Amino acid sequence: MIDESSVYMKTYLGIKLNPLNPDEKDIRIEDIAHALSYICRGNGQVSHFYSVGQHCINAAKEAIAREESSRVILAALLHDASEAYMSDVIRPIKQFLPKYKEIENNFLEKVYNRFGLGQLSPDEELMVKSIDDDLLDYDMAMLLKEDEPEGGFRLKRIPDIKYRVFEEVEKEYLDIFYRYFKEEI
Repeated sequence: MIDESSVYMKTYLGIKLNPLNPDEKDIRIEDIAHALSYICRGNGQVSHFYSVGQHCINAAKEAIAREESSRVILAALLHDASEAYMSDVIRPIKQFLPKYKEIENNFLEKVYNRFGLGQLSPDEELMVKSIDDDLLDYDMAMLLKEDEPEGGFRLKRIPDIKYRVFEEVEKEYLDIFYRYFKEEI
């Protein structure tokens, strides 16, 4: 049996956080923005470095282009926030790891709670998933030379997938967050 009190990681801001059962107060937007700007999409199997942070920025901007609510925009920005603490497993493998998916969902739920979103409605969840899937189609075509989906891309705007320096991505991530997050943290 694992002693859960000994399971922790230290974040960029120096916070000791249990990634299996995080305390919401330990989840910081600065840690999320920093880490996601340094993590490469697709497990690094892309034509050039493209960060998860940049992908999340593109998700938020797509939600804006679709004229979604502030809640959906913020959820789109935060939809991969758990990866800042527990990394990611690529989709083809994740489906075989139900415990990982459970831990990831629990973490994301705490992220959403921490930043005032609470539980998303089924429609909000569906919109964030749709945006993420539509961006994945674009990423696959542009970064992995996959075929364009039949019927074309379903995006309202062309995502920025060019290489960007980490600090620039981190700053833009935080700028978008503070534009749509209206509560005191």
